[in-house]
Amino acid sequence: MNIYLTGDTHGRFERIACFCRDNHTTCEDVLIILGDAGVNYYLNGRDEKLKRYIATMPITLLCIHGNHEARPTAALGYEPVERFGGTVMAQREYPNLLFALDGEVYELGGRSCIAIGGAYSIDKHYRLLRGAAWWPDEQPDDEIKRRVESALARRGWRVDVVLSHTTPLSYEPTEAFLPFVDQSTVDTSTEQWLDEIKRRLHYDRWYAGHFHTTKFVDRLRIMYQDYARLGG
Repeated sequence: MNIYLTGDTHGRFERIACFCRDNHTTCEDVLIILGDAGVNYYLNGRDEKLKRYIATMPITLLCIHGNHEARPTAALGYEPVERFGGTVMAQREYPNLLFALDGEVYELGGRSCIAIGGAYSIDKHYRLLRGAAWWPDEQPDDEIKRRVESALARRGWRVDVVLSHTTPLSYEPTEAFLPFVDQSTVDTSTEQWLDEIKRRLHYDRWYAGHFHTTKFVDRLRIMYQDYARLGG
């Protein structure tokens, strides 16, 4: 089993198909998408068509929750399944498409990996004005935060890897901020909370997406359309 990572796909999986072909993957291999996979976006037949396409790919996808997608709930046809030593959400028709639950710790490639999804949408007001998709639960709420902190406390605040969508506030790639966005209007409560997690946590690697850029900061790697092996 090979464990790979990449950043946001936003419903565009052609590059994933190319990655599978170039790396001769099988469904024993796992590709972690660090949020905004964009599979649960339209919540209609368009999503189902995308899932059928993904089902043809020789790889298993493990998706962290992003801000531009619905959470995989029972109402959308998902059910909890045990994989990688933890619980994921999946649909029986698409066994190679898995969604991580925030606060779950997975054993991947011999490493303990905690999932912490979600972020604020800087285009929230534009989406609401235009009637585009937006989800009120895009960020982790108090219950999710308690679940994450409890999971870490049970492990003595030690994990090998953090898999998040956004980054701790102190690691935000400010050079990638969009110039037309007034940053004073951006809700950074999730990033501030992740800063506190970072301060308390003993970890080896941290991977995040969200910002549509690539960057290394200390032990954190921000990813977009690049790929890495877990631990790299």
